[in-house]
Amino acid sequence: MRIHALHKLYQWRLSQCTRPFLARGGSIERCTHCMLLPYLCICAIKKTVTSDSAFLLIMHDNEILKPSNTGRLIADLIPDTFAYIWSRTQPNPELLALLKDPQWFPIIIFPAEYTRPERLLSEYKALEDNKRPLFILFDGSWAQAKKIFHKSPYLNDFPVLSFSPETLSRYLVRKAVKDNQLATAEVAGRVLEFIGESDNAHLMDLLFETFKENYMTGKNRQQLPENAAQYKLSEKLAAL
Repeated sequence: MRIHALHKLYQWRLSQCTRPFLARGGSIERCTHCMLLPYLCICAIKKTVTSDSAFLLIMHDNEILKPSNTGRLIADLIPDTFAYIWSRTQPNPELLALLKDPQWFPIIIFPAEYTRPERLLSEYKALEDNKRPLFILFDGSWAQAKKIFHKSPYLNDFPVLSFSPETLSRYLVRKAVKDNQLATAEVAGRVLEFIGESDNAHLMDLLFETFKENYMTGKNRQQLPENAAQYKLSEKLAAL
């Protein structure tokens, strides 16, 4: 199993705790990589894919420690995934350097209603100068994501890509403030679909469904059904 940026960030954040982090479900024994109960662990079937895109997760301080976080699923699938904890007053120098790296073209993913119309990216075209898209996601509660967006001046000049999904979020582990708010991994799936990587988008959706189903199965102390998403995901990844 590949150790990626979110695994490393989790271990670093855990080392900074002066007292136990009491997230809901945090006291239960879990796999420290997929955050599922041991009998529902999916680490053995994970596999990365080839993608033209990269993702940057700017995370609220405690989000990385929550077992229900879906941001790690993006790093499970997309090799070039970066993650940093947000600070309003002292942004991580590595984060700032990444945003200035000429190989990347940063694009923020956020609702259109919160930004200026001229910043909105209406369509995706091949980027010039061999730059690759670096999609920036804010990982936290809705209130936390808005705070990161509005109080990070180093992000002010980047274009914004917005989605307005017609269907409700499928993520039932944590209730969103608005019905059409998506989990972080769901958003990544819509991004991949938007840039034409439909196969990767399908795998991201299936990985998300697998995590959601296994998480809720463990929460209810049940066994996976015969048609569990995990088996479909394993078959798809094995064929790569």
